[in-house]
Formats: sequence, structure tokens, C-alpha cells
Amino acid sequence: MADAHIDRELRSCVAPDGRFLAGRHDPSYHVLNHRLDDEIMVLGHDQDGRPVDNEVNFPEGDLFFDHTDPVFEIPNAFPFWGTTYILGRVALQAAETGLRFSFLPKEEGSFGENGLVSALAAGQLRDENGRPADLSQLPRPLLLAIAQTCRDPEILAALCPLCCSMEFDEAGRPVGLRFRTGGSGRPCPDIRDRDLFETLGNNPALPDEYKRVMLLNPGVQGENPIMGEYFFKDQVHIWEYLRSNSYIPWGHFASNMAQDSIRYSAEELTLEDIKGLRHLYYQRIYSKLAVSLGMALYKRGLFTPDELDRLRARCLDEIRGRCREGTEIPFTATLWGWNYGYDFSPSGMRLHASHQQIHQQFALIPGRVEVVEGSSKGRMNTLPSYAVGDQVEAFLRRYLEVHGVEFFQAFFKAVESNRRLDGRRDRPESLVIFEDENVLLMVPKAQRSQGEVQVVAKGGVGNIVEADTGARASLDRAIFMAIKSLAAMGAKMVTCYEVSARFDREIDQALIYCFLPRHPHSPGAFSERQGRWITGHFPEDYAECFRKAAESQGLLA
Repeated sequence: MADAHIDRELRSCVAPDGRFLAGRHDPSYHVLNHRLDDEIMVLGHDQDGRPVDNEVNFPEGDLFFDHTDPVFEIPNAFPFWGTTYILGRVALQAAETGLRFSFLPKEEGSFGENGLVSALAAGQLRDENGRPADLSQLPRPLLLAIAQTCRDPEILAALCPLCCSMEFDEAGRPVGLRFRTGGSGRPCPDIRDRDLFETLGNNPALPDEYKRVMLLNPGVQGENPIMGEYFFKDQVHIWEYLRSNSYIPWGHFASNMAQDSIRYSAEELTLEDIKGLRHLYYQRIYSKLAVSLGMALYKRGLFTPDELDRLRARCLDEIRGRCREGTEIPFTATLWGWNYGYDFSPSGMRLHASHQQIHQQFALIPGRVEVVEGSSKGRMNTLPSYAVGDQVEAFLRRYLEVHGVEFFQAFFKAVESNRRLDGRRDRPESLVIFEDENVLLMVPKAQRSQGEVQVVAKGGVGNIVEADTGARASLDRAIFMAIKSLAAMGAKMVTCYEVSARFDREIDQALIYCFLPRHPHSPGAFSERQGRWITGHFPEDYAECFRKAAESQGLLA
């Protein structure tokens, strides 16, 4: 296994003989169906009045994918700058028809001559009777601004028919969308202004009945099959969607809060929500890993925590056995991420994330990818795949080589003995916000994003396959504390992601979760692109602010 570690450290698209290397994935895989039940519903009607339902989202049994859309994987010239994924089908089509590329928004729109001034001078979004006025004549940038920033449910509801065709019942409540035949021959929602549609649907103040019809009912956003489901009493309901054709070519999953568990902000989020979202992550990774290792599963549907831990332990034993024997492991790493928040500029620029309804994404990552360009017969037929944790592993090896000390041994000692850079003893000195026997929730000494916090696993846990029931519970709680506290401090957009160790690791590497809030006045520029992060505070002071925010939410009681 040592050779695999070495070439990950040197992973590059530049081969020693001066050629570029690129990989291609043509994945085939099997997805177990853990869904508990079906929830078939009519989503709307097509132009001929025929109902459009979501039955396709509730497949019978397991799913088998044979050679799905290809994805090309190209390592960056420098391994610490990541990798590029090219969607094969889309790229091949663009090459055939001619690529059109622009950084401008799809529809710039225009305020028109004095258009914004006239609209604001009128000063009326309601008519003389107090009802929402006719908004159709407003300039598009103003419509987008209202859709993003307005918190009047009636005004937002009145905007919806401007962007899509909707169906209403006799009481005037929305019950579905109108559909038309799309380019694939399948029904698709009749949406006239996609940006306005998504911005309205992602506004927390839009009435829930509109949110469900436009974005949340299962199937309304496409035919992604639902392969898992989580219930907790009558309080939490989560769907797990499979996204089979994406930049993660071997299949990735999204756990979305369901249409009857609407969560548009961290203020609404509960610890049980996080437990459910994370449970689906653990369950999918362990079950998919077990299938890839040829292990028999005798359980479908929702696993209990004890059943989940027994499956995890079986997977870990099998992986360690194969590592001792030098046998290949099909998947060697995990991917987990969460885009929290949504924003859209009146200029037509989308500022963050995929949708406001709280969700998380996850997948397994294979160890290697087949080379299709730049290889010579019998040499370099595969490349190591990309996982963000590989950058950490390469550093850990070099750190140990140079210093003769395990990095995380020194790291935890430094956290414990931290001192302020200004030398003051009358100000907070600790970087730690919360700690138990399994995790640290802390502010890194060198922050990114003017507000980064991290969850760091203790006890030698480098990935979720090594995390037992207690460790998983601690991770879930710390993640919940992180996002709730950031929201209490006013964070509207936060990028969250996991940095984990490969399953076949041979060095001490801790599992880390990074939370990077977007600062309203620092959208990112050349400094950040160079890895230069500029802040105006000591990390210990930020940690103190964070602790106060956590305390205000009752999280440190």
C-alpha cells in the first residue's frame, strides 16, 4: 500500500516525460434501497391536462447502473490545488456544437431609464385597498431584489405567477405547477424566469404551501430517485436522493429536509434534524461500503444506531484485513459537504449554495481512476483519485519525516497550551469552544474566512468508519453547535466540509470538519486565491465571541 501513498503526494497532471495525464470514470454500481415507504403525489398537470406525479422518484427495490455518463478527472499540476472534473456527455456535446462561454449572468436585465427611480418613487407594492399591486411592470432587477429581500408573504406570493405557471384550488391556495414537455420529452415545470423562481422559492418568508409546490415536494426538482428516508416521531422527516450523473461519477447522495419538515434557517434547526441528516450519511456510507466489499446485508430500511454500529465494525474489520493482506479496497475515502444559505443579487449573480432548505451531500470515493490520456502500455494505467484529506496526509508524512513527531500529537498539545499573540493574560486565551472525550469544537489559530471554526475528532478517529456510536454522537452535537452559533452571530451563508483520512491510511490523521462563513464585505479576491486570509482580530477573541453565541442558544449549558 505504500506506493499508493507516495504517488498521492506527487499526484499531478504533468507526467515525468512531459505529457499531460487525465483519467476517465465509466462507473457501474449498485444502490441499496433503504426507503421506508412511498409518497406518491400529483405534482401538477401538463399542457393537455394530464396529471404529472412523482412515481419515478420511488423506484421498486435496488438500482443498478451500468456505465453511466462518463466523467473525466484531471489532477491539477500541483496536488494541493485539487482536481478538475469534466462532465463527459455535456463536454462532448459542447465540443460538437461549439462552446459558448461567458462570465456575465444569463440575463443581465436593466433598470431602464429611471426605471428603478420611478418604481421607488411610486412607493407602492400594494394598491389602494391594501392588496398586492400589479408587480409585472417592475424592472427585473427590482423583482429579483424583492424576491430575495422582501419578508412580506403576500407580496412574495403575488410574485410567483410572474415566474411560473401554477395551479390553485378553489380557495386560491397553490396545489401544483403547470408542466410542459421538455427537451428530453419528459414533463418539466413551466418556468418562465428560473432565477426569479428559485429566489422566491428560497425566501424563508414565502408561505410554506408555495415552497412545497415550487421546490420541496419530492420529484418537483427532477427525477432523482429517493433511496433512503429518516423519521423521528412527528418532528423530523428527511429524504435521501441519489444523484447518479454528477461530477462525482460513482454516485452521490443528498439528504434533504422533507416538505413536511421545512427548515430554511439554522434558527429552525434542531439537534434531532442534524442526527437524522447525519444518520443517513452514516447509513449510506456503511451499506454502500459493505456491498462494495462483497459483504452480505440482512437489513433494509432504516437502521437503528446499534445496527449501524455493528455494520460499521464489520466494514472496518474487513478493510483492515484487506490492508494487512495487501488486497485492493474499491472505495477508500468519504466526501461530505453542506452549503448553508442562499442569496441572489439583483444584478443576476448567484452568491451561494444550491437551495435554502437545509441539506447535506455525501459520497464514497474510489482509490484510483483509469488513465485514458497520456499513458503508455504497461505503465501508469491508473491515477490515484482526489480526496481533500490526501493533502493533509502528505503533510503529516513530511512533518513526521522532518520533526520526528506525529503532527496531531503536537497539535493537541499546542491547543491545550495556547497563548495569545499579544501576550495579554487578562483576555481569553483558549481556542476551544466545546470539548468532550471525542471531539473539539475550536477556532483554528490561523483562521480562514474571517470566522472559521473546526470540529476535530480525538482518539485516533480519522474517518466515519472509525467513529463508533459515541464518537458519531459527539460529532453530530458539535456540528449542530457550530452552525447554530454561527447563525446566532449573523452568518447567512456557510460552507461546511469534511476532511477525512483514507480507509487504508498508515499514519495518525484526525477527522476534521471545517465551517467557513462568508463575510459580507469579503467575497473573495486574489489574496484568498493565493491562500492569504486577512482578519482583524485575534482567534482567541473570536473564540470568546463564539462561546457567547453558543451560550445564548443554550448550547453550552
